[in-house]
Amino acid sequence: MRLTGIIAPDRPLLVMAAEEEAVHLNHGLPLLLTGMGKVNAAVAVARVLASHRPSEIINLGTAGALKPGIKGTHEISRVLQHDLDGETLEALTGRPTGLPLDLRPEGPVLATGDAFVSSETVRARLAAQADLVDMEGYAVASAARAAGVPVRLVKHVSDTADEEAAMTWRDSVESCARDLAAWVTTHL
Repeated sequence: MRLTGIIAPDRPLLVMAAEEEAVHLNHGLPLLLTGMGKVNAAVAVARVLASHRPSEIINLGTAGALKPGIKGTHEISRVLQHDLDGETLEALTGRPTGLPLDLRPEGPVLATGDAFVSSETVRARLAAQADLVDMEGYAVASAARAAGVPVRLVKHVSDTADEEAAMTWRDSVESCARDLAAWVTTHL
């Protein structure tokens, strides 16, 4: 976890997982680098929100496309956890666990999980419920919601979540970082 900049109640806090995704940000807004995965993201965001209150959290990052033809930068409408068996946990406890989070009326659905999706079989299964996949979005949104801070998830497609995903991510992260920085300049 690394925080740069000063968090203030009248400014958003940008949250990203990997330094590679943030290399082109130079806008003066505070930036929290969480590290990859749901646990790192949730712990970092909760830790910062325990002592600081930004106007909102904007989680920027790369995502794999689960369906053909999805490219570019997208603001997420709904986020779910693809690696949590909420149905079984609800059957055991009688309480819903890890329900999807609705963020805005329109946009793609994001599936978050700790596994880097690089299998056509997994990709096809996830495509039945989501458009994009990442490793931090749900955790960031959940931690922000728990603290009562508005949250937006903005994802840029880096790969097609298949057998070539790891190589594609490495090759495309530089241009993805440029596009995410351009989104910040245009939208904030």
